[in-house]
Amino acid sequence: MLESIKQFFSSSMKPKEGSDDEAGRKDIRLAACALLLELAYADDEFTDDERQHLESAIRRQYGLDADEAERLVKLAEEARRDSVDLWQFTNLIAENYSLGQKMVLAEIMWGLVYSDGDLADKEDYLMRKICNLLRLEPGYLAEARKRIEDEGRSAADLAD
Repeated sequence: MLESIKQFFSSSMKPKEGSDDEAGRKDIRLAACALLLELAYADDEFTDDERQHLESAIRRQYGLDADEAERLVKLAEEARRDSVDLWQFTNLIAENYSLGQKMVLAEIMWGLVYSDGDLADKEDYLMRKICNLLRLEPGYLAEARKRIEDEGRSAADLAD
């Protein structure tokens, strides 16, 4: 019984041999989107600004059109709702993303939590937890956060 449960999770959450496999890429995209949604809901409010940021980021990062991005978000919503923890998502990404890809994801996550103009304590905590599970050093997390904060200040200066 235990072996069949392990086999189910192994086959449904891990990409097939070789990370170039299309099914594997889709699983990783779903995992990344589920983590972004978890962050978006961390402060108990998924704002329109957060939704726009999330959809824009996944379209840009994964080369999706609006319909494909919307479908990915819906599938990720289901996966997020059905999951018992974040490990299944973070482990898949940690095992298959390079350091550079993890840094880009961290920047997207920081951009998401700052997109509503406020960083809630729950969002800050969850960012640290996710980045730890992704095996990102705290220095990398701080670097990604600083880049997003600097971009926000630059945009505010332009608006003035």
